[in-house]
Amino acid sequence: MWILLLLLILVIFGFGFTMQILWYVAVALLVLWLVAFVMRGRGGGRRRTSRGRG
Repeated sequence: MWILLLLLILVIFGFGFTMQILWYVAVALLVLWLVAFVMRGRGGGRRRTSRGRG
């Protein structure tokens, strides 16, 4: 009984730890996506419109 309770506590702790890491990963990916979006909007937007003329 105590072993099952200990395993349950460890599983819940591990899940909580994993979820917090996933939050940090999600925030990092969001920041990278925003940086890429801003950089693409500044430099690459004009080249795409002139490509269809040729």
